[in-house]
Amino acid sequence: MRTRAALGGLLASAGILIIGWQIGATAAQGTGGVITGTPGSSSGTGTSAGSPTTTTAAADGTYTGQSVGTRFGDVQVQVTVSGGSIADVTALHLTDSDGRSVQISNRAAPILKQEVLASQSANVANVSGATYTSQAYLSSLQSALDQAGS
Repeated sequence: MRTRAALGGLLASAGILIIGWQIGATAAQGTGGVITGTPGSSSGTGTSAGSPTTTTAAADGTYTGQSVGTRFGDVQVQVTVSGGSIADVTALHLTDSDGRSVQISNRAAPILKQEVLASQSANVANVSGATYTSQAYLSSLQSALDQAGS
């Protein structure tokens, strides 16, 4: 009886590890493990980045997104559109409720900027360990892109 229970527990543990490994590999594929999750996935805040948005029809100019509040402070970004594509993204304000929030935001902002410029949309995954900052950054970005007409 003990042998059967131990064997069942071992098989269940192995199955969970294999499934978790496959999910983790899918989430980090092509990102070096820095970016995790997918936009619109359930991550505790109920915020969804929605469907992919590109800037192919966007009007050139600089657009400021809405300020998005989080439990760690507000986030607001500005996007520059040139030639119909995203040329630059500037974080005007990042979470700053305490030193740890500032540290997390300072680590996440360049990664988010890089991913946005590469994808030319707000449809990028959250930065691991910076979920609130990532979601607010992408929401503010999307509002700026909406102003640009994309």
